[in-house]
Order: sequence, then structure tokens, then C-alpha cells
Amino acid sequence: MAKKEKNKSVETTIWESCNKLRSNMTGINYMYFVMGLLFLKFSYMKFEKRREELLNSDDAAFVDIPSFYTEKNVFYIDPEARWDFIVKNAKQANIGLLIDKAFKLLEVKNEQLSGALPTGTYEKTTLPLEKFSSLINEVNKIKEDEEHPTQDLIGRVYQFFLNQFAVKTADEKGEFYTPDDLVDLITELIEPYKGIVYDPCCGTGGMFVQSLKFVDAHKGNTSQVSIYGQESNPDTWKLAKMNLAIRGISANLGKKNADTFGEDQFKDLKADFIIANPPFNLKDWRAEDKLTTDYRWRGYGLPPVSNANYAWILHMLSKLSLNGVAGFLLANGALGDSDTLDIRKNLIKNNNVEAIIICPREMFFYTDISVTLWIMRKHKKAIKVLRDGKETQLRDRSNEILFIDLRRIETNKVSEAKKKREFTKENIQFVKAIYNNWLSPDYQNLYKDVPELCRSIKVYNEQLSDEEKKNNVPTIESQGWSLVPSKYIEFVDHDLNIDFPKEMARIQKEMKDLLREEKETQKELEDAFRGIGYGID
Repeated sequence: MAKKEKNKSVETTIWESCNKLRSNMTGINYMYFVMGLLFLKFSYMKFEKRREELLNSDDAAFVDIPSFYTEKNVFYIDPEARWDFIVKNAKQANIGLLIDKAFKLLEVKNEQLSGALPTGTYEKTTLPLEKFSSLINEVNKIKEDEEHPTQDLIGRVYQFFLNQFAVKTADEKGEFYTPDDLVDLITELIEPYKGIVYDPCCGTGGMFVQSLKFVDAHKGNTSQVSIYGQESNPDTWKLAKMNLAIRGISANLGKKNADTFGEDQFKDLKADFIIANPPFNLKDWRAEDKLTTDYRWRGYGLPPVSNANYAWILHMLSKLSLNGVAGFLLANGALGDSDTLDIRKNLIKNNNVEAIIICPREMFFYTDISVTLWIMRKHKKAIKVLRDGKETQLRDRSNEILFIDLRRIETNKVSEAKKKREFTKENIQFVKAIYNNWLSPDYQNLYKDVPELCRSIKVYNEQLSDEEKKNNVPTIESQGWSLVPSKYIEFVDHDLNIDFPKEMARIQKEMKDLLREEKETQKELEDAFRGIGYGID
């Protein structure tokens, strides 16, 4: 590894070096530019490692047979597409053309990369040749060592660059990255151990990466997880394919980028797990006369053109298998929007909403809004599922919804300047424990409502006992089918702990002292005026 500045990670050092080379290119274009070079570099690192294995084995005669690479999730690379060839020619005037040709050769030899690479980007670049070659040399400094094995290094650096670009391009309306801690929270709650994982707006594929990390961390088998995703932005779709491919993750992201609502590429898909962060409050997602009778809205209602929040919800619900579960983030407005009351009411009545978890503000770099994590199912009857890697019985939660408010939870603050917060591992396990205890057949002993944190709420008024009615215990029905947690989670009036007689005595004393000081000041002014010959009436 190239020598790092003291106390700086290799990711930070390389990022800072690359960022200094930015010229007149916008952040978004520069992102695609750099990520393409990283893809070439990392593909070559994996290729070379596999090539060495073959040369030092009984299969040395097959060192140039592509199938001996693809069987190990490694791309076969022709000589003119290899990174060492690019570095050797970095100062040539036609370096952009050589890089574009390298991408074309990669696509020809590796079908899964077809249409995914940024071919045509480099020949047309406005980046001066001197900076172009310097950028290649900076990327070239990334090397494997004992501390950073190839696979670990590739994932870390690639993710770091995606994160940094998400922050840097926020003001340029780029496609944004969902912070790892929020994805970790979702995966810990829905536990995608085995089956089909789907994301209808997959962005750069970060949800999938974190899902498989969850399986690995919990000693699961990632080969038992199938990945499906869709993305409408063409550049982001390419980044997602590169992001997953470079890590050796097999995924079906459709034949092309496409609008999930207007051109669903997986109409017959039934997913065991859905994990998503849809665009918040997306407007004009369909024309007034389009998709009005779509099967996805059947039995629930037509989502308004003005906001796609409930279109995303119903789309995801339509993709769930019978015992599937979805975890997704939405803007808080979806909890009580009057325009979607009928849809929300039907979702609640059909037992599709399991848990509503409101997150603190400042969890994203590019916005300080608070968001909500929804847990949704086809039904909430008693079933057996994999929880913590073991078959676990869930109780019947029909006509109940769990509300959790995390706005007062103590989180890490990772950036004072940008006011960025993140959940700690302890935060995530704390929330998971609340949720798992609520799911348990023994929940009456394991779970309890906690003021200002969590509360289990019944849907219908008729479910309440006489005592609960007497104490005005809320239900979803009594609150007009709202899912706003503050309508249900008990608020503690901290003023009740104030010693009012003592506080009033303190306030009265302070007022007397202020009045006395004011009189003394006024007397001093009167004496001063008399001293210079002015009378005071």
C-alpha cells in the first residue's frame, strides 16, 4: 500500500488526492468518471489474483480461458483492457479512447456487464491530460497488503467513494446513498437470511450490499439469497451494476434502467424481503390518465399524482410473498396525509402495517428531516420464520401495530459541520430487542410500553377493555387512522417533577433583587444629574 499520511485511512488519502484533481467537471460527472476507473482497477486486482492461482496450479494451461475466471465471480480481462496497460499508457493523448475500448472488451467477455459500464465517457472528457494521467496514478496507488485483503479493500474503498460522492453531489441533485446505519437497522429487523431480496428503487445497490453483510455477519449462507432490483436513473443503474459486480454479488437489475411504476421489469416477482428507500414525496410520478386501474392499487385505492409515497407502498406490498416482510423509509408526511387516508385505512384494516419507527433528524448528510421506517407484511398471523438464524414462532399480531419513537435516543454525531448523526450498534440492537420481544409469543412478559419510546396499539375501539376505555386508551380507529407515533406513545410531562413553591420563591427573590438594583441605579443617576446642575423632578 502506498504510504499513507499519519492517522489517515487509505480511503481518505486516495479520496483527497483524487478530489484535488477535479477540474471543470461537475461533481456528478466526476463521480461516474472516478468510479469507472476504480472499477477497472479493482477488476484487474481480482483478475490478477485469480491468474496467479491458475498459474500456480494444475490448471495453468487454462490461464486464458474466461470460464476459469467467471466460475470464481472474477471477470476475464483481455490484455488491452487490463489496468497495467492503462497505467502504461496514462500519458498518451488517446488514453480516453483506450479506456473506452477497455470497457467494451470487458462487456464482450462478461455478459453480465453488458450495458453497465461507462463506455464513451473518457474519450470525450474535458479533464486536461495532465490531470487525467495524475488521476490514473492516484487510483493506481491502491494495492493489496496483509492488512487489506483484496475483497475487503475493494468493498471498503468503493463504498467510501460512493458515500463521499453522495455528500459532495447533494447540491447538484445527484442520486443519494442511504447511510449504512439506517440500512443496518432495517436488515436487523427484517433479517433477510434466505430467499428473494428486492429493492424497487435500488440506487447504487447499497441495500443489497448491507443485506449480504448481515447474512455473513450472522453466519448465514449468501448463496441462499437472490437479489432483484430496479432503478430508473441510467447512470445510477450502471453504478449499481458495477458496485455489485466488483464485489462478486450476482444480481438481476433488469435488462435496463426503467421506471418502476410505468415499466415494472419483475411483474411476476414475489419477494421474501423488500428493503428500500424510495424518493421522498415524488411528484408527477404518473400522468393523470395513466395507471388508474393498475392491479397494484386494487382493493386499496388510487395513489395521488401529487405524491408517490403510497404508490411505493402498494407496489412493494404487491411484490411480497405470502409470508414476506418489507422494511422501507418514507417521509413523515405519509403517516397522516389526508390525501391518502383511504389507502392507509385499508392497509391497516388488512393487517399490512406491522411497525412504525420514527427516526431522529439529521440521519442523512443531504437533509436534516426526520424519516420513518415502516415494517410491512401481507398478514400478521402466527407463523414460523428465521430470527437470529433460528426457526422462531411469531405470535398473532392481527389488529395491533407497534410504534417506536427514536427521536430522543442518544446517537453518534459524525459531523458537527453537517450535523450528521448515526445509530450505534447498541442503538440498533436495542430497537431490535424491542421489536423481537413484541413479536414473541411470550410478549406479555418480554415486552412493555415505555413512555416516550414505544407502545403497542390496538386498531379497533371494540378491542379495548372497559378499563382501557375508561382511561381513554387510544386506538388507530379513534385517532382517525393516523400512524403518527405522537398520537399513541405516552408523553411524560417533565414539568410535573418541578417543586413549584420552591421555584416561585426563587423567581420572587430574583424579581425583588432586580427591582432593588433598578432603584439603586436610578438614585445614582439622579445624584449625578444634580451634581452637574440639573434638577430632577
